[in-house]
Amino acid sequence: DVQLQASGGGLVQAGGSLRLSCAASGFSVDDYAIGWFRQAPGKEHEGVSHIRGGDGATYYADSVRGRFSISKDNSKNTVNMQMDSLKPEDTAVYLCYYYSFVTRRAYWAQGTLVTVSS
Repeated sequence: DVQLQASGGGLVQAGGSLRLSCAASGFSVDDYAIGWFRQAPGKEHEGVSHIRGGDGATYYADSVRGRFSISKDNSKNTVNMQMDSLKPEDTAVYLCYYYSFVTRRAYWAQGTLVTVSS
């Protein structure tokens, strides 16, 4: 079964940077996506970014495009999301997920708190 281990996050001042990582294991198909949703207090959850296995196509929410960058390290089965120019509104719990387009199942890692102070 797919297992995910998330890391990174923490507290940073506005304008600073953080990196989130998500290590995946137990999967064997290429047609998948790994990315992050985020959930902020009082707000609906938001799909932040993802990267697809195989062709490496990426997606960014409008709110983070140009500031966040997602990449994957195939040798380590790890996806990283570099978050630059962070804003207080980026404060949220970030949830890494793996989605299989073959089985149409999603797997989730534990949430990672990102706090951006003004």
